[in-house]
Amino acid sequence: MARRLRPEGLDFVDIAPVRMVFARDVRAPVERVYRALADDVSGWSEWFTAVAAVQALDGGAGRDVRLRGGARFRETVLAAKPSELYAYRVDVANVPGMRALVEEWRLAPAGTGTRVRWTFATDGTAVFRGGARLARPGLGRSFREAVAALDRRLAG
Repeated sequence: MARRLRPEGLDFVDIAPVRMVFARDVRAPVERVYRALADDVSGWSEWFTAVAAVQALDGGAGRDVRLRGGARFRETVLAAKPSELYAYRVDVANVPGMRALVEEWRLAPAGTGTRVRWTFATDGTAVFRGGARLARPGLGRSFREAVAALDRRLAG
């Protein structure tokens, strides 16, 4: 059953009870990486295997996301700064115990490529927070695999 979550702002990525940060360099320049994140949201399922489908809503101000395994999110884009930042919060989710989630993708030049940093900031019941902390290795692996696939996609 889908539930409305707390409408956190971008500052939540710094104060969330559960906060995970992952980073990896890719060969593509920041402009191309940003376009893949913010402008080609329907393409996420082609490089992020955890994502089954993403649909832009409200002219790009929101997203409808389905993950493999059945999780569904309705999101609001909080920040879209070309070649620098793409962030969104989850407004509605069907994940038990989740109370808030904000994800931030920061991009920075790294030589001729891009440093991609993903922050996953969340809150929920004690059981949810514990489960989220235990999921850190899996989220890290998912991020590394996704960014490697994005790198291959952008290089082709």
